[in-house]
Amino acid sequence: MDARGILAKLRRGEDLTRADVVWFANGLANGEVDDAQAGAFAMGICRNPLGTQQRVDLTLAMRDTGDVLRWDLPGPVVDKHSTGGVGDCISLTLGPAIAALGAYIPMLSGRGLGHTGGTLDKLESIPGLSTELDADAFQRIVAETGCALVAASRNIAPADRKLYAIRDVTGTVESIDLITASILSKKLAGGVGPLVLDVKVGSGAFMTSMAEAEALAQSLVTTANGAAGPAAALITDMSQPCVPSVGNALEIMEVMEALTDPDEDSIIAVLTAELGGELLRLAGMAEHRREGAAQVMEALRSGAAAERFGRMVAAKGGPNDFVERWRDRLPAAPVVREVRAPRGGYLAAIDGYALGMAVVHLGGGRLRAGQRIDPSVGLSDIAVLGEALAMGEPLAIVHAASEAAAEAAIAELSGAFVLADEEIDPPPLIHREVRG
Repeated sequence: MDARGILAKLRRGEDLTRADVVWFANGLANGEVDDAQAGAFAMGICRNPLGTQQRVDLTLAMRDTGDVLRWDLPGPVVDKHSTGGVGDCISLTLGPAIAALGAYIPMLSGRGLGHTGGTLDKLESIPGLSTELDADAFQRIVAETGCALVAASRNIAPADRKLYAIRDVTGTVESIDLITASILSKKLAGGVGPLVLDVKVGSGAFMTSMAEAEALAQSLVTTANGAAGPAAALITDMSQPCVPSVGNALEIMEVMEALTDPDEDSIIAVLTAELGGELLRLAGMAEHRREGAAQVMEALRSGAAAERFGRMVAAKGGPNDFVERWRDRLPAAPVVREVRAPRGGYLAAIDGYALGMAVVHLGGGRLRAGQRIDPSVGLSDIAVLGEALAMGEPLAIVHAASEAAAEAAIAELSGAFVLADEEIDPPPLIHREVRG
């Protein structure tokens, strides 16, 4: 068996066998498959999409090219994954809440990608906290605190690391098959059981249409069910940020507000409860999502989730008193300026992509790999859909490192908010659920 033979099968539109995908995944990981062949493989799958069993085979083959964690804990080991969106910090509230209810939730998380922020970058705005932990430290912290969010090591799904880099430069990132195998190979390498998937749709998400989001959600759920165990997806709205802030430290502030003084009607609280409730259902800890959601909301309300978050922060090198003194511990930008409404009206639409890229250009994200970010910059107090605004009222507040950067961000955001004369109804937070 060799790469040329497998690529020839793809070119002819033939189904790949399990042996084919296992050989190719191992070749990606050990270097036997070169960049040109990897690009041809990705393009071939784009042109001839995989069937369900082939997707399962590719996911498991990429998972098995590296380490697969094993857990021996006195409770269910579960996980949650978001496909990414602007102001999406739900993992940081959901993880501690689930841990407080007796499950264990080890999360292999990522850094900012494109216009969306990364969970690891947000956490690292907390002084002293490290997300780069070896497997032993990761497993110890999960056992002690119930949850941990860390960077995947280079030994986790190395075939995916190679293929992902190739997809980025060959125009094949959007393939549903390759997105599915990429996400799940890493998640399953974390050794988890039940998995809930938060598939974002809207202007601030990677999937901007409902058709795209539904296709990805169905692919993720059927593949996860075939590869590992119970999984379900909620397609959630990304027409506006999940919290009224975008930026690393600013989003941690929103997380701490939700953990220490939750507004039970806020987007972050509702989505934390609903996604967490579905995860508890999958784990057999609740009969249905509504019952699980009530348990999660109580963990937020009681402070149990905040206590777990504080323990996790301290275990990863952050301040021992972070939950009590988080306002003093997070960095603040020196320049703060308002983005003002050019006219009166009701906020009818928000360009989430524009918000995300404004934060990137402020220095809160990366324009190239390895670039250092400024955790203090971003946007706060973002107006919500349907809000009535008078001319000159703030649509958002820019937090910048300099006056020039603030002015550039204000100019960049001039078309990001659409005002209408008539009041609009915001879209639902949850559009639909997908279950296997």
